[in-house]
Amino acid sequence: MSSKEVKAALKSARDAIKNKEFKEALKHCKTVLKLEKNNYNAWVFIGLAACELEQTDQSLTAYKKAIELDPEQLLAWQGLANLYEKTDQWDFKVELPNVYQKLVELYSSSDKNKCYDVIKKLSDIYQSDGEQLKLAKVWQQLIQLKEEEGVEKSDLVKLLKEMIHILSESPNETEQDNETQQHLIAAFEKAMTLVEPVPGEEHRKISADYLKFLSKLPCEEAKIKEACESVLSLYPIHSYALEVLCGHYLKTGNMDDNAVSCFSRLQDLAPNSGLSHLGLGTKALQEGRYNDAINDLSKGLNQMSLSTGWCGLAEAQLKTHRYSDCAVSCSQGLKADACEDEKLSSKLLSLKLEALVRSGEDSAADEALDTFLKIPEAERDPTMLAHKGRAYLTKGKIDRALQVSSELLDSNPDLAQGLALRALVYVAEGQQQLAEESLLKAVSQTPNTGEYYFLLGKLYWEMGPETRKDRSKAHTHFLKAAKLDPHLGCAFRYLGHYYREVADDRGRAQGCYKKAFELNSDDNESGAASVDLSIEQGDMDTALRILQSVTEKATPGSAKWAWMRRGLYYLKVEQHQQAIADLQAALRADPEDWVCWECLGEAYLKRRSFTAALKAFSRAHQLQPSSIYSVYQAAAIKQTLGKFKEAAAEYLQITTKQDYVPALKGLGECQLSLAKTLMEDCRDGGAIDLIEKAIQNLFRAVQLRPDLSCLWKLLGDASTAVSVVSPNRAQVLVPNSLAGLDSSSQANRLNQVQMLKVGERCYARALKLMPEAPSLWYDLGLNYYRQAVCQFALAEQNQNSPSQDLEKAQQCLKKSIMMDSGNHSYWNALGVISVNKGLENFALAQHCFIKSIQVEPNLAHEAFKIAQSLEPLYVNCWIGQALIAEGVGSYDTMDLFRHTTELSSHTEGVKGYAYWVCSTMLDKSNRNTELYRYNIVQMNAISAAQVALSKYTERIQSDPDAFIMLGYLNEHLHLNRQALQAYQRAAELLQSTLSSEELAFSLGNYGRALCNLGRLEEAVRAYNSTPLEDLSDLVGLALAYCRSGLFQESVTTYERALAVASNEKEKAYILTALALLQHRQGNLDSAKTLLFKCSMLKEPISESLLCLCALGLVHSDATLAAAALTELLKQDSTSGSVVEQQCLLTCSLLALQGNYIAVQREASRAVHRNPGNSSLWALLSRVVPQFYPRKANGGAVAGYVACLASMTQGKRALLFSGLNQLASGKHSGEEKLKNALKTIQRAVLLCPDDPAAWAALMAACHTENTSCYLSGSAPCRQSLEHTLMSVVSMKVQNVEEIERPLAQSLEGWVLQQAVTGLMMAGQLDQAEALCTQVLSVSPEHPAVMLSLRQVQCQRLLLSGPEPVLPEVVLEELNKAVILNPTNLGAWHWLADVYRSQGLLVQAVMAYRQSLQLASQLGVHSYQVASLLRLALLALGPCMVGIPGNDWKDLVMEATTEVLKLGSFPVAHLFQALLQFVTKMTSRETRRLLERLVYTTSQDFPVTVAQVASWYLLRQLHAKNDQELIDVSRAFTSENVFCVRDYELLHGQAEISGLTVNTCVVFSYAGTFATCQTKRRPEAAAVSFITDLFFILNVVTLLFICS
Repeated sequence: MSSKEVKAALKSARDAIKNKEFKEALKHCKTVLKLEKNNYNAWVFIGLAACELEQTDQSLTAYKKAIELDPEQLLAWQGLANLYEKTDQWDFKVELPNVYQKLVELYSSSDKNKCYDVIKKLSDIYQSDGEQLKLAKVWQQLIQLKEEEGVEKSDLVKLLKEMIHILSESPNETEQDNETQQHLIAAFEKAMTLVEPVPGEEHRKISADYLKFLSKLPCEEAKIKEACESVLSLYPIHSYALEVLCGHYLKTGNMDDNAVSCFSRLQDLAPNSGLSHLGLGTKALQEGRYNDAINDLSKGLNQMSLSTGWCGLAEAQLKTHRYSDCAVSCSQGLKADACEDEKLSSKLLSLKLEALVRSGEDSAADEALDTFLKIPEAERDPTMLAHKGRAYLTKGKIDRALQVSSELLDSNPDLAQGLALRALVYVAEGQQQLAEESLLKAVSQTPNTGEYYFLLGKLYWEMGPETRKDRSKAHTHFLKAAKLDPHLGCAFRYLGHYYREVADDRGRAQGCYKKAFELNSDDNESGAASVDLSIEQGDMDTALRILQSVTEKATPGSAKWAWMRRGLYYLKVEQHQQAIADLQAALRADPEDWVCWECLGEAYLKRRSFTAALKAFSRAHQLQPSSIYSVYQAAAIKQTLGKFKEAAAEYLQITTKQDYVPALKGLGECQLSLAKTLMEDCRDGGAIDLIEKAIQNLFRAVQLRPDLSCLWKLLGDASTAVSVVSPNRAQVLVPNSLAGLDSSSQANRLNQVQMLKVGERCYARALKLMPEAPSLWYDLGLNYYRQAVCQFALAEQNQNSPSQDLEKAQQCLKKSIMMDSGNHSYWNALGVISVNKGLENFALAQHCFIKSIQVEPNLAHEAFKIAQSLEPLYVNCWIGQALIAEGVGSYDTMDLFRHTTELSSHTEGVKGYAYWVCSTMLDKSNRNTELYRYNIVQMNAISAAQVALSKYTERIQSDPDAFIMLGYLNEHLHLNRQALQAYQRAAELLQSTLSSEELAFSLGNYGRALCNLGRLEEAVRAYNSTPLEDLSDLVGLALAYCRSGLFQESVTTYERALAVASNEKEKAYILTALALLQHRQGNLDSAKTLLFKCSMLKEPISESLLCLCALGLVHSDATLAAAALTELLKQDSTSGSVVEQQCLLTCSLLALQGNYIAVQREASRAVHRNPGNSSLWALLSRVVPQFYPRKANGGAVAGYVACLASMTQGKRALLFSGLNQLASGKHSGEEKLKNALKTIQRAVLLCPDDPAAWAALMAACHTENTSCYLSGSAPCRQSLEHTLMSVVSMKVQNVEEIERPLAQSLEGWVLQQAVTGLMMAGQLDQAEALCTQVLSVSPEHPAVMLSLRQVQCQRLLLSGPEPVLPEVVLEELNKAVILNPTNLGAWHWLADVYRSQGLLVQAVMAYRQSLQLASQLGVHSYQVASLLRLALLALGPCMVGIPGNDWKDLVMEATTEVLKLGSFPVAHLFQALLQFVTKMTSRETRRLLERLVYTTSQDFPVTVAQVASWYLLRQLHAKNDQELIDVSRAFTSENVFCVRDYELLHGQAEISGLTVNTCVVFSYAGTFATCQTKRRPEAAAVSFITDLFFILNVVTLLFICS
């Protein structure tokens, strides 16, 4: 019985647990335990139920009791594991792995899958706890189970790889115990055994990971070698095994033969491997091959940074005395891997300290002392203390260094480092004998240290006079030092000094210097000495190699000696540019070296860069004021540049201090040049004074150096120069010795003839020194000629014959020609002399002149070029260059002429530039070339040429060609009046000439200018005064006839021009013009025929297709327009104007077809294709408000872009931008700065003659006033209507004839706008008076009559609270609207009047009429506005609950049609409100309203969202959905008035005990009942419609204004 009860109770407990009735389960289990205390299942059920009831302790006790009863049963262990997993207690987490381990044992024999799951959980626990050994054993157990199960090898490999990955990626991998490592090794080995194929990619990867793991275990050396050899045998072309083995050798420091062999094999297999280079470098360091060690270690460290490698490199660099490199290597080694080895770190610091101390630099000494403090136990190390003392000595702290040396010697009297330090201290104190004793002791202590021998030798080299006489002692010690330390470069340097200064053995000296420089590339003294010796011995190749090697490695501001020497070499071989670069580099190292500045100036001078050379010599003189050479060269440069006064002053500065022959020569030359300049200005007195000074200075120079022929030549030039002045003024004071006179006075005044004789003797003396100089013979010949001329003057008085002097001159010139027959000056002079009276050898003279022309090279270009370099601002040389370029047909001609106009208004330059600009403009074939864009467009050539030519014609008013060109340029700049004046002046000038062609050309231009200004009768007379043989004259006359209204005469003239046309293209243009004339006369078919005929020619023109397309657009023939546009688009459209025309035509065609959205897209597409075309931006800004006003903000931006891109397009584009801002509602209430009024005001300032700008200003003021009315503030721009309307009327009178109809329409619109503004301001009397005033002038003006009726109607509507208009009044209003059939706004106004009177059906008919009219006219915005107003009108009766579906259907019909035209939020709002009225609490209602409330579009009207929020809150309140109400309030928190008003209304309804819906219904019902008392029952909806119209006024205003 008890057994059955137990089973029943257990069954009940199990069922309760299934039903999650855990308390009942506990009751049943307790019943079981009362019957059977050790029931296993009961304890398990208790544990489970208690666990679910979160009774953790009871559950734990129950599970443990069950396990105690039967440890091999699964249920209790599973429950216990479940309890531990669910409960977040640390003791449970500790016990959980043991439970999992027991479950693994139990599952291993029963359920392998569960066993694997538990092992996975156990693995995760061990992995997170970091228990590597347990983790390894668990994975080993899992793999063993898998093996027993007999899984595939690939699966076992995956498990092994996963085990390896988990154990290898452990953060505590470096702390793994040996047993874990052995498990990992076993896993690797087993994986490599199981993986297939071998060799294979997977096996190679596992092998690589295995070797990487073994490389981290230094104790496994045998296994590493064995594994590496095995992998190498399988994969001989892969280097990772060798890399592991080499890394092991480097770590252990083993450098035996096996290690070297391994390094070599790795280098052969992977030449860029860093390990191989590091190993070989370390081996070289051990063997004392320091240079090889440095090379290998450097290569290895470039690949991988290793502290031991940096330490080895630093040690090798210290051995080779590369101290700065050693310090850098030590710093790098300390940074690498943070250098965790303290011993290695201490070694690096010690090496760095020694390197810094031995470098001998003051800054390095400070760093050395800091490094000393970082070295552990440095105070106890004598070597480190010695380095510290030498650091103090380097810093000049001799006392501190002496103290350190004393402390060292006190503790270690025989310490060589201490003795050497004491010796260095003695040297610093000047006690050379004591220093010698200390160094001898140091050498005796360490006889193998080369440094001490060098210090001793250096001491002997610098000791007193006795030692200096016999330097063999120093030589012996230097040799000993070099022998003991072959890397000690300073020893070789002093050996070089010895062999050069003492032994006079240049070869050995050069060898020693070269060796010293090779050992230490920073040894500037050795390098310079080696180069100097090489140059001295003529070995320039060796010198250049050394200099090249130094300069290639030099950093900016270093290696001055190398740059200086190489610069001087390049200067010597006349490679001036390279010399300048090298000398500049030398100056970067030492900017205060005046010698280097002089060398640089010399290089500039050789390159003929005179200005730069002058600055260099000036800087040298500043640095070394006593240097005469710098002053002389500066004066010589100024003399070359023609600054003779400044040059003479500087020469005089030198000659006052000493008799420097070059300065005296330069001074004389400058004075002579200044004298010649004065003689050119006829200032003979001053010239004679300067000649006297020049002769005195040159004579001083001749006395010092009589062997210089140039001085005698200059004296001859000075003496001969007086032949130019008048004989009466030619009295020159000349030294007696020079004049050949013996007198008591030192100088005598000589006359002109005597001076020429002195010049003759000077030239003769120069020829005696240089008899083969043809120029001297030439000068002597000219001197004889001058004497002959003077003799001619005297012969008239004294009857003496000068023929003897002429014969001498002739012979001298013949002599010069014999020596140099290629000089045209010699031939010219001989020709002049031969033709002179006395010789009169005309045949010889003719021969000479012909020969001169033949031998004269084309020097004009070079002469102008040199003139430009000497004086860049001298305009004549630029004009000469331009004329030469013009002669050879160069492309630079216009650019050169343009430059002349920038320098000055030279007549030749101005006219030449204007000619080239006009010629380029007349050539229509080059408009798309790069040359045209640069010369004409980028250089603003037309404006520049017009300004320059205006100045030219102001000064020279007799040049008809200049006036013709000026008129042409003015035409291009649209300066028509100025062009007319220029052409008129040109025609007047040509009237008196015989050139009929030029006169006809000028008259034709004059006629064209008259036609452009509208003076058509005068233009006809001007054209008729020409022969009318030229095509341009005939076409111009025809155009003048056409504009005069004489169409028949124009047709006749065009037909005459057609006969004169020479090619198909000209005929095409004429046919197009004839077609336009036919269309002007109303002959549409004839016009089409002519245009089709034009398109059939061999050379059709785009203009004919353009006219054909326009014809189709004007006459609403979409087929014709589309066909013509298709053909037009096939033609070339590269120019900006063609692209703009095509875009405009395409947009017009799309608008004609009713595809309004595509209009804006087409304009946008064109802008994207041509973003630099300002006309397209302006077109986009123009079409947006008309066809797609929703994008008005984008249209405003497009207008601004056009304004910025082009000021020409920007004037009108700014107006378009303002209209876009009007369409988007940007008024000053929203934007203080960027609003429509501000933009249009700027447009008016830019275009004050444009009536459209003033009309837009009126619209902007009206908008500002309207916004003020809506916001409740007082308008501030009232009473402007009359003023603005008067301005527009005045501007309309000045527009061109072709724009007159549009201007008149604009004038009518302005009148209506003025009336509307006055009505809005309540000034009905003024509005009525204005309309009456206009009607008195034009009584039949329908638009004005309509405005008058609107004013009168407004007066009647304001006469009472709810006025009722009589039937007669309504009929009159209807008639006034019908008289304006195209006025869409009038139909809207009439509908509003009907609505205010409650005549909803009549209002619907008015809206439908406006919709039909808008569709016919293609006005997209009015279609949308009409449909929206119609929908709003129909929505009113629906909202007040008038029965029937007619109004609902009308709402849906109107909104559906609107949405077909585009996406309009107001239409969606109307549909949502209709749904709200129909089914207020439906989901569809909420969906429609939420779509409007929660929209994220920036273009979405705020008013629409506010109205939708109001009705959404009402809908949610009706459903009593408080949560959604809170969400909606949070989302619509910005719409403050909507939420506030809703809550206020809701509060009032609660007070009165009514619902919100009841309040609204009563409100509308009251309005409806009031209207029932009248004769129109439809007026019940008027109140609601009026309110809703006011709320949505801002939204619909966009479409109404458009």
